[in-house]
Amino acid sequence: MVQSILFDPLLPLPLVIALSVLAGLAFLAALWRGLSGWHLRGVSLALVLVAILNPSLQSEERNPLNDIVLAIVDDTASQHIGGRADQTRQTLTQLTDLTARRRATDLEVVTLPDADDGRGTLLAATLRTALAEIPENRLAGVVVISDGVAHDISADLPTLTDTPLHLLQTGKTTDRDRRLTIRNAPGFAILGETVELTLRIDDLFASELSPNRDALAELTISVDGDTPLTFNIPVGQDVTLPITLPHGGMNTLQFATPLQDWELTDRNNETVLRINGVRDRLRVLLVSGEPHAGERVWRNLLKSDTSVDLVHFTILRSANKSDNVPPDELALIAFPTRDLFINKISEFDLIIFDRYKRRGILPGSYFDSVRDYVLQGGAILVSAGPDYASVDSLWYSSLSDILPGGPTGQVVERGFHPAITNLGARHPVTRDLDAGIQDDTPPWGRWLRQTELTARSDVQTILTGADETPLLLLDRAGEGRVALLGSDQSWLWARGYEGGGPQAELLRRLAHWMMKEPELEEERLYAVPRAQSMQIIHQTLSEEGAEVEVTTPSGEIITLPLEERSPGHFATDWTAPEPGLYRLRSGDAESVVALGPAAPREFVDTIATAEILAPLIAPGKGAAFLVEDGLPSLRTIREGRPASGRNWMGLLRRDASQTTDITLMPLLPFWAWLLLIAGFSCGAWLYEGRRN
Repeated sequence: MVQSILFDPLLPLPLVIALSVLAGLAFLAALWRGLSGWHLRGVSLALVLVAILNPSLQSEERNPLNDIVLAIVDDTASQHIGGRADQTRQTLTQLTDLTARRRATDLEVVTLPDADDGRGTLLAATLRTALAEIPENRLAGVVVISDGVAHDISADLPTLTDTPLHLLQTGKTTDRDRRLTIRNAPGFAILGETVELTLRIDDLFASELSPNRDALAELTISVDGDTPLTFNIPVGQDVTLPITLPHGGMNTLQFATPLQDWELTDRNNETVLRINGVRDRLRVLLVSGEPHAGERVWRNLLKSDTSVDLVHFTILRSANKSDNVPPDELALIAFPTRDLFINKISEFDLIIFDRYKRRGILPGSYFDSVRDYVLQGGAILVSAGPDYASVDSLWYSSLSDILPGGPTGQVVERGFHPAITNLGARHPVTRDLDAGIQDDTPPWGRWLRQTELTARSDVQTILTGADETPLLLLDRAGEGRVALLGSDQSWLWARGYEGGGPQAELLRRLAHWMMKEPELEEERLYAVPRAQSMQIIHQTLSEEGAEVEVTTPSGEIITLPLEERSPGHFATDWTAPEPGLYRLRSGDAESVVALGPAAPREFVDTIATAEILAPLIAPGKGAAFLVEDGLPSLRTIREGRPASGRNWMGLLRRDASQTTDITLMPLLPFWAWLLLIAGFSCGAWLYEGRRN
């Protein structure tokens, strides 16, 4: 029981103070004048003032409370390497036993998990939250069981001025690890140009070891899952690598170094870098034959794109035309046909033949050059009108070796609606091209003429025209690609005839397909990461979707079924078990995707250390102890005293209590105060009368 006296003045406190001053002055005056009975009158005045203050006796019943030791147990990813998980469990068990033997002490355990979004170990935030739930007058100390690597230690730290914080550090003094990091890399690169990225391989050592300054490490580099290239680079130095991207669109570069026997983990031995390949300029050679209404549409369409460098070559006069005009008077300069078709043809990304037929202007060797250009990786698009059905057709040149279809000799002179074939509905060039069109209405405006084509075997027919005859054919020739459009009427879409159609989008997709852009590939497996999940997508021409094999960062293989979301588009949504690098395989298609960082933040620094937590340990005079040396003993200390020593760590004795009952009663009843005051006053009067 704890007793105390409380005052509840009957008058305002300023008035009580004023009365006290007056009473004191009167008492001093009586004392100065030597009046008899002054001491009795002083006691009476004092009793009056005390009675006005209304004193009460408060009695409290209190129950003692146990001290609390807060234990924060690091359960992040870095605590599951090198035997640290076992060390943590054993240390927590021993700490529980020690606190149980300490008088009136409770152990409160808080687990520290991996933070969301790859933010690492948020020890300070966890400590701040835990301290907010523990009364400060009961906190005896904080014990952190961790490797000491935290990622939110900054100026804004929890306040632990007097409370000691101790680190029980997991890990071993013989720990070693190897780490691969990308120091800097561009987000995009221009195709054909070399870009430089800087990477580094470091060997990390605990305090008792030292690095080998002359060591070399093996580095493998793979692009889009292809066969990796292997190099040996020095350890502990920044290495600059020149990279030339193989294709446009997103390029996935995977860097890895083999796992060594002495390493703690291989989670920081590889990383994935995604660089977007962009073309500086798309160089297009447009070769127009007989002038027609669509020629200007082709030119305007290509010139409207600022990323296109267009060279337009129009044949206005046949070589055998006799009009008595000297050739040198037909142009200011001779057109550089040899430079275009022989010397510089490899500089073009795309060649378009628009209603062109052989007129003797371009000799056969030029067509041989165009054919070889395609076989070596180039691309041509033939927009065929009646010229393709004539005896001067390009089909009857050496280009017939690469063209996907030949003419029947017939030209259909009537209106028809271009239609997407079953294959075209799955092909990325025409898939969803008619999205939003009602089923009961023609999707696009009519074309008014078509050259009948016979397609070669294994050619992709993605559009049909009149009587469902082939209209748009796609094919691969050697390393290059070829497209054949069996009509010269596509310009009607651009003019809005009968509602028009997606001519610009069709040409854009055709150009990107011929440029081998990954998003327009018929067979493509990729994943879209979303925090801790991903959407796996298989783009294919097959009507049946296959399963996808997912290899997790830990090496586990998981098979997932794919469902058809749209023609040629199979996908599934999957929540991954951990961040890191995942490998995908479906049939012959392969891909890699990084969910979060390929090497999570937890594995950037894998060597245990006490230096990071020093700003938390120092204010309370705590210490860091290696658990491999054994757990230190517990001692009770007073505030302000050293909280650690050789093989011991200190905890405060708080002696906090909880009040269970409060009793409040007047120090004296009112009548007792009156009786005392009256008694001393009468005593003073009698004493003064007897003296006189």
